[in-house]
Order: sequence, then structure tokens, then C-alpha cells
Amino acid sequence: SAAWLPILSWLPKYNLRWLQMDLLAGLTVGLTTVPQALAYAEVAGLPVQYGLYSAFMGGFIYTLLGTSKDVTLGPTAIMSLLCFSVVGGQPHRAVLLSLLCGLIQAVMALLRLGFLLDFISYPVIKGFTCAAAVTIGFGQVKNILGLKGIPQQFFLEVYYTFYKIPEARTGDVVLGLLCLTLLVMLMFMKTSLGSDDGPTSYRVTRKIVWAVATSQYLRLCACVYITDGVSIHFLGMFLVITCLQSPGKLPRGLPPFRPPPTSDTTENGTIVSFGEIVTGFGGGLAMIPFMGLLESIAIAKSFASQNDYRINANQELLAIGVTNIMGSFVSAYPVTGSFGRTAVNSQTGVCTPAGGIITSAIVLLSLAFLMPAFYYIPKASLAAVIICAVAPMVDYRIVTKMWRISKLDLFPFIVTFLMSFWEVQYGIIGGVAVSGVLLLYNTARPQIKVTGRNVLVMELNNGLSFPATEYLSHVIHTQALQVSPPRSVVLDCLHVSVIDFTVISELRDLLRQFKLRDVRLVFSRLQPSVLEMLLAADLQDFRYTDSVDAALQMESHSLLDD
Repeated sequence: SAAWLPILSWLPKYNLRWLQMDLLAGLTVGLTTVPQALAYAEVAGLPVQYGLYSAFMGGFIYTLLGTSKDVTLGPTAIMSLLCFSVVGGQPHRAVLLSLLCGLIQAVMALLRLGFLLDFISYPVIKGFTCAAAVTIGFGQVKNILGLKGIPQQFFLEVYYTFYKIPEARTGDVVLGLLCLTLLVMLMFMKTSLGSDDGPTSYRVTRKIVWAVATSQYLRLCACVYITDGVSIHFLGMFLVITCLQSPGKLPRGLPPFRPPPTSDTTENGTIVSFGEIVTGFGGGLAMIPFMGLLESIAIAKSFASQNDYRINANQELLAIGVTNIMGSFVSAYPVTGSFGRTAVNSQTGVCTPAGGIITSAIVLLSLAFLMPAFYYIPKASLAAVIICAVAPMVDYRIVTKMWRISKLDLFPFIVTFLMSFWEVQYGIIGGVAVSGVLLLYNTARPQIKVTGRNVLVMELNNGLSFPATEYLSHVIHTQALQVSPPRSVVLDCLHVSVIDFTVISELRDLLRQFKLRDVRLVFSRLQPSVLEMLLAADLQDFRYTDSVDAALQMESHSLLDD
């Protein structure tokens, strides 16, 4: 059915115009995907061909199972960094991690557990994203400088990068800075483009500039060829030779289709079993599936809202899960939705998920025929592309926004940001823990507005659950029962839609305390579901009214009678 195979909902309506737009979008995204995949494999600490192995399965699977016309699945900077933190650049373990992540994600989709992602707050996401961008970007500085033997742990990486600056290679520095300058110029050209109004020659020129500035492939080519040309003319062949640090011989052709390895062999020949590998993954085995789902669904929702359509979150989980499962059979590491490539896909006017087939076909053609050419891509050029790709992720304005709107949200942001430099998964866990504490605090300390003199009106501004029981009892005792003389209380429960057994037990005790002091506790504006529970509890001396005024009149008559 269309519920499980969304392709059935749009394929019967497919037409020639959609085909033209999907071809254009798929081609543009494909030219962006190839160099990004190579670069992100470097971030994951894997041979660069693994980036391409991970980049083509998503287009085919998402066409069948995806519910967003814009989303493209493949390697991303954040998932690559997480993968490196868990597998330490070991290809066999990265492929096995993809299988396990896919299984977890698919099971979550089938059990409809997508709601668990709601417990990761926006400040945690932003804190992690900013820290990841800084970590990834700084991690490429060593390639810009041509340094060797730099540790991967962030703080040691910072120290030794500065320590080894005197060892920087002139060729790499010049090439890297030229690439960065060129990429920044292209980014400014893209943002400064005017409207499409004007002569034909202007519109054509604008389209060419937009295409060059948008396509990572064209930008990479521009970096490599233009900077190499400058190097030849001004610095001679020596500069070019010193800049061409390639990762080694790259295998030509498609990866074999085979089950992912269930064991691994260390450098000294020791065989590591499946159980030992999984144990070594630790908390990353839970973190990577969650972050993959979170990143992809956030992107899908954003573009669905922007382009006026809806997505099915659980179906998106299934699409990502199946992609990672099938990807593990072609030596892929975990993938998710890419914001940058999805934006390109949307801007190019894609009409259906079928654009992903064209993107995947370009990746497959690159694997089949262009792998030897990738041998000659300078590391400094790839480093420049990565730095420019992750730089927009550092959203420094979010700090001032949170300070102005909700200062408490800065705590999970700061904790996540700082701890992510230690270990990225610890940053997320720490941020979620702080967010959870703040959430529990708000639950345990509901806002209670107290007004009145002889008869107090206490307005509860949210639901009542067992963590709030002691606080509610404390407020009522200090404001009404422990004063002289004791005062009656009207509980305005208009905003209370949730109540539990612990609260009801405490209310039973409070009603008894009020009766002993010859005053009353009256409930007002109860929601039907809450009233039903209180009546079922058969509370002694339980009184309720439909309005606060009626409750106050009831208590006024009671005082006059006394």
C-alpha cells in the first residue's frame, strides 16, 4: 500500500515536466555529492572511496520509501564525525555499525518510537552542531598546513597543530589559502546575486554563477585546477608536486555486494569477535541511530513546511533504517539526510524523490570510471571544501537569541557545546541530561498564582503529576493552613489536564487537614477527565464549582453562616 510504499502515491501521476526537473536536480545534487562524499570519508577517518560507497544506496531506497521530495540521504559531516568517534577509522567496523544502526532505526520505525526524538531539545541540537562544526573545521587545518602525525583527540589536536606550525609545508599552505579564498569569493557571489529580471545575457550569466557557487563539484574543480594553474605559473612545478598528497591508490569499480563483516582482525593478527566489536561501540551504538534520525527528520520537516507538504516521521525512520541496512552490504558507513544537498535539491526544483536515482547514478559512474582521477585531488583542496561546508553550521547568533528569550536554555547549550569537544556522544548525553533536569524541575515546581485575602485563589498553570505533589502541599500549608486564622482555598484547575494517583492521595490528606481546621478546599473549573478521576476516588468533603466566582460565593456564604 501507499502507506508503506509512498512511491505508489506519486508514480501514477508522473509526467514529462517532473522528469525534466528531477533530471536537472539529480544532476546538480550528484555533482555536489561526489566531492562531499570524498571529503566526509576523510572526516570519518576512512579511505575516501568509502564516502562514495555510502553515497548511492540512499537515492534508490529513499525513492521507494521516502515521503519528502527534497531530502537526500548520504554521508554528512556530523555523522562522519560521530562514526569516527565510535570506530576510530576502522572500515570493517564502520560497515558493521551501519548495519546495526539501520536495524535499530527500522525497528524504531516499526514500533513507532519516533516520539523519543522529542526529548532532544533544540539547544542541545544547536550546541552539538556548533561544536561539531568547530571540531571538523579545525581538524582540517593540519591538511591546509600539510602537517603529519597530529593526534585525533580535539585538545591534543589543537596543541600539536600549533606546536608543529614550523613544520608546515609551503605548497600546502599556499594551495589551501588560495582554495579558501576562492570558495569564500564564490559564496559571496552566490549571496549577492540579484533578481532574474534583466536582459537574457544577464540571466544566463546569473545562472552560470549560481551553478558554480552551488555545486560542490564545480567548486572543488575550480579549487584544484585554478589553484594548480596559479601554482604552475607563479611557484613552479615544485609547488604542485608538494601539494598533491593523495590518500593512496584508490580501487576502481563498484564495491562487492556482500554481508558486512561480523569480526575484525587487529594489526597484530588477533581476531576480534562480533560481541567484542559491539561492546567496543559502547554508547555510540545508541547515539548514532538517534542523531541520524534527528538530523534527517529535522531536515525533512523544515523543507516540508517550506514547500507546503507533509511528511510521515515513522516512514522517514524506516527509509533511513533500510538505507543503512542495505548500505552495509556495499561497504557503506552510517548515513542520514544532508541539509546542504537537500537545500540544493529543493532550490533546483526537484518534483519527486526520483531525483535521487539520478544522483545515485552519478555516484556509481564516478566509482566505475573516475576513481583514478580522485587520486590526484590535493588534500589541501578537500580540506578547504570541508571547512567552507561546515562553517555556516557555527550559529553564534543563537547564543544572543537564547539569552534574550530564555536564559535557562543556555545551560544545555553550553554543556553540550563544551562536552562535545571531549567526546561528541558525551556532549549529547550531557545536554539531554541537563535538559531533562530542567524539564523535571518545571514539572516538580509548577507555577502557582496566589490571590485573595480571606479566601485564597490558587491558579495552577500546568498539569499536576507526582513530582509536583510535595510542592503543591507545601504552598497550601504555608499560605493557608499554617497561618492564623487558617484560610479557605479555591484551586483554579482550568489548565490542569493531567493528574495521577499520587496527587489524588495528597489531595485526600489535604481535604482532611482543611476539615480539621474548619476551613474548606474547593476545586474550580475542572476538566472533565480530571473531574471523572476525582469523583472515582470518592474523596471525603470534595467540593467543586464551574467557576471561580461561584466558589468564592460558596465560601462567602459559609463565612456568613459561621
